[in-house]
Amino acid sequence: MSKTVLSLLILLSGVLQQVPAVFPRDGAKQLIDNERVAVWDVTWPKGKSTALRQSKYDMVTIDLENATIRVTNAKGKAKSSTFKLGQAVFVEKGGSQMEEGTSDPSRHAIVIELKDLVVGPLDYHSAFPDAFPRDGAKKLLYNKRVTIWDYTWKRNSPTPMHFHTKDVVVIYFETGEVKSTAIDAKVTINNVEPGMVRFNARNRTHTEELIKGASRAIIVELN
Repeated sequence: MSKTVLSLLILLSGVLQQVPAVFPRDGAKQLIDNERVAVWDVTWPKGKSTALRQSKYDMVTIDLENATIRVTNAKGKAKSSTFKLGQAVFVEKGGSQMEEGTSDPSRHAIVIELKDLVVGPLDYHSAFPDAFPRDGAKKLLYNKRVTIWDYTWKRNSPTPMHFHTKDVVVIYFETGEVKSTAIDAKVTINNVEPGMVRFNARNRTHTEELIKGASRAIIVELN
């Protein structure tokens, strides 16, 4: 390898190390920040490009609109990407790119940064089934970091009593009221609406029932 090429590689390495993280940035509002995830509500305004940014964590994106953006990688190669309402995408850490909204309405998504904390498996001693899989739940994606489900509650049709072995991030798409009844009979009424996001810790046993309106959610289990 020539000295010139080596010098260029060293220079490029230094530049990439200085690329800022994807978040925080304009157009991104942080919703949740804990030891396992940082969750952002993000928009990509039409005609406005981000600076070159690098993903420091693995990420999951859940789209809230049908929209398009233009993505330009660190080498300057651009391509158009299309996203659909409810689409789930896993993005590995380390990539660098610029992004520009190209549609109206603008792309709007929930972005979940998966922090590097390793959580050991939960000992499962429950007499009740795990929360997922369950009837009506469609598996969208699975890898070593996450399992993602698309689930729609049915009015006045309670789920079986179940146990959550995993922490979850839940993104809602409709407006309604869901009644949660814990194993000790404690009842909680959850008012949900499009774009609402919740982090629910594992080690919970309950049943759920849609009692008003509608409720669909993308549920991201942290593996």
